[in-house]
Amino acid sequence: MSAKVWSSEVVAAAAGDAKPELVWATCACCGLREECTPAYVAKVRERYSGRWVCGLCGEAVKYEICRSERRISTEEALSRHTSFSESFRSAAPPIDTAEHLIAAMRQLLRRSLNSPRATRSTPGSSLQEAARDGGADARRSLARSGSCFSTLA
Repeated sequence: MSAKVWSSEVVAAAAGDAKPELVWATCACCGLREECTPAYVAKVRERYSGRWVCGLCGEAVKYEICRSERRISTEEALSRHTSFSESFRSAAPPIDTAEHLIAAMRQLLRRSLNSPRATRSTPGSSLQEAARDGGADARRSLARSGSCFSTLA
């Protein structure tokens, strides 16, 4: 059994056999293009002083308002986010990305080799080692068995 979720626009279009009108909107901050209904575009533009802002940038503008030490307007928060977004996009990518990746992997490998490691044993190895040493200690120690339940030896 399968269920389909229909939005109100799709249901209205199916009932009237008319396709809902969609327009392309470009975010004023990041340049993302989205296909939206004209009503949605108008609502977003009303909220952000005539500029269309994608959902992610809208959340960033809300965060900018919340983190500000003094009360700022939506317009000021939008201009702050837009300037940040433009400076981020204008930053040049690294010249040789492969070289940076290799250096990062080298550093990760060196850290892992220099860190102290716990000694690992195979299941039952402590029992076998104790049996080789004298046998009496093997009966008193709690050893790992082959199963997931521990046994007393």
